[in-house]
Amino acid sequence: MERFIAAWLAAPQKIVLIAAALGAVAVVLAVVMPWLKPDPLARRIKAVGVERERIRAREREKLIAGEKRSALRAKPGALVTQLVERLNLSTWLGTESAKAQLAMAGYRGAGAEYAFLAFRFAAPIVFLGASVVYVFFILHWNQPAIVKLGVVLGATYLGVKAPELFIHNTIVKRKKGLERAYPNMLDLLMICVEAGMSIELATRKVSQEIGVESIAMAEEMALLAAEMSYLAERRHAFDNLAQRTGLDSIRSLTTVLAQAERYGTPLGAALRVLAQESRDLRMMAAEKKAAALPPTLTVPMILFFLPALFAAILGPAAVQINHWT
Repeated sequence: MERFIAAWLAAPQKIVLIAAALGAVAVVLAVVMPWLKPDPLARRIKAVGVERERIRAREREKLIAGEKRSALRAKPGALVTQLVERLNLSTWLGTESAKAQLAMAGYRGAGAEYAFLAFRFAAPIVFLGASVVYVFFILHWNQPAIVKLGVVLGATYLGVKAPELFIHNTIVKRKKGLERAYPNMLDLLMICVEAGMSIELATRKVSQEIGVESIAMAEEMALLAAEMSYLAERRHAFDNLAQRTGLDSIRSLTTVLAQAERYGTPLGAALRVLAQESRDLRMMAAEKKAAALPPTLTVPMILFFLPALFAAILGPAAVQINHWT
């Protein structure tokens, strides 16, 4: 058997035939292997698309469930809802600016709007009644009736402005909290994006991590992730985030996100530049406060420190002079 194989391989024609067969096999493998090799990029893109569809379906279910719960809370049997609907307060008290301010203050949904309208309607009446009872019946004030009437009108005007002042103060406090949490949120978003996450997953992850520092920022990022999942265009979600917060820093972030979505620019590099600008602005604000500290301390030092210093220095001398005399 060995002699037969050796004799068969010794023939030149057989060697050429074997070489031709090996060449044909190599050509077939070279042509077929690219088709058999898996494409990781296509698989990853498909996985991202499936995950996005899953998030969209989940957020739609949450949205529908939230609408059902809000409908149950705002049922016609509720006292506040009956007051708003029977007196039609949403027509002559509700405005679009009030709705925007409620959103900026963190109050969303029909229940919050109904409560604000009822508070806006009842506050002047309550202030009017309380001021009339106090000025005319409880407080024995020897003043003309026109003065008492002016006090009552002033209290009524304060009742008219009380809901707006409350919303304004809530917006200011919430903006300060969002402004403090913005740099850390931006760093987390940049890390998630540079790690390869999509913008939906990145915002969702940031909303989970930033809640330890700022609940308001966590709510806004979670709402942004939800809106990006079910809205037709992400740009609308970015615009809604800028309108809800009312901060220039977050408006800059939404502009960067919208440009990256529209033109396909690298989002990680843009977020890195924005994060560096945010750090520079924070440092400039700290330096500004430090530079304004000496003039601010001048008046307290004159009023509180210098009298005590003069008393400590001149007190013993005054006692000695009084003793000698």
